[in-house]
Amino acid sequence: MRKKTLLAGFALMGALALTATGCAGTSGGDGADGGDGGDELITVGFAQTGSESGWRSANTESMKTAFSEENGFKLTFNAADNDPAAQIAAVRDFINQGVDAIVIAPIVEDGWDDVLQEAKDADIPVVLEDRTVTAPDDLYASWVGLDFRQEGVMAGEWAAENFGSEATNMVVLEGTTGSAPANERAEGFDEAVEGTSIEKIDSQTGDFTRDGGKTVMEGFLQKYGVDGIDLVYAHNDDMALGAIEAIEAAGATPGEDIKIISIDAVKDGMLALIDNKINFIVECNPLLGELAAGIVKDVLAGDTVEKTYFVTDESFTPEQAAEVIDSRLY
Repeated sequence: MRKKTLLAGFALMGALALTATGCAGTSGGDGADGGDGGDELITVGFAQTGSESGWRSANTESMKTAFSEENGFKLTFNAADNDPAAQIAAVRDFINQGVDAIVIAPIVEDGWDDVLQEAKDADIPVVLEDRTVTAPDDLYASWVGLDFRQEGVMAGEWAAENFGSEATNMVVLEGTTGSAPANERAEGFDEAVEGTSIEKIDSQTGDFTRDGGKTVMEGFLQKYGVDGIDLVYAHNDDMALGAIEAIEAAGATPGEDIKIISIDAVKDGMLALIDNKINFIVECNPLLGELAAGIVKDVLAGDTVEKTYFVTDESFTPEQAAEVIDSRLY
């Protein structure tokens, strides 16, 4: 599979548009003039996972802004509330509507073969954003997003460097079961800490939500006690923030009594990092809208596009987070 890495600075082009224009809602008005000076609007159906986290909200804002009437699009938006069956039904509805293109942030990797084949048979190109699928890659035009496995590797390398030489009991707050970020962030982290003294004593899904992270962490604390857990690896900031609540409720100090590593680098997570309640965060840039919109236009114009576009992520310690927090757009 061909890969093209995009610099993080280029990825922030969408963020600049986001701050300039604000959040655009679902576009309307058949035949209205688009951003190309009188051309008919491109109709796009966007199947989002839901609104489970701060990251997802920022991603949705970026997509709605990029696929606005001002940019030449008429967007039909659907958030499936993390229900894979509902998301597939939404995509079938887009096909029946006869949209020009479909963009999907797949909730889970499996189960997409049939509906993607239906879109292909209807000559409707599909662009994936954020998450991936296990379906054959000839069923979609392109994918743009982050390297989830590398995010896990970056988190694991920091853990190995800081805790790998001493016995460390770690619990994991997993993302949605079967999702690409949960699978790949786990694989990358495990690879990076292999052979160290870090032992994963438990792992459970919190579905990428703050409430889920809090509930799972409460269960871990009841099972192992504060003294039995040295490190938490959370697959996203919202679950890490939930874990912080549970740790504090148990009378312990997050970031000190129990260390926390997270992925996302959304505003609330970065603030917790600056407060030393989280010890290390790997970024996952949610501002993918401008890139996705550009790919859709290229595909419909018959231009050649890469199959895979990776956006580069950064990582932050508390000191590094404090230096950049005022300039960040999410």
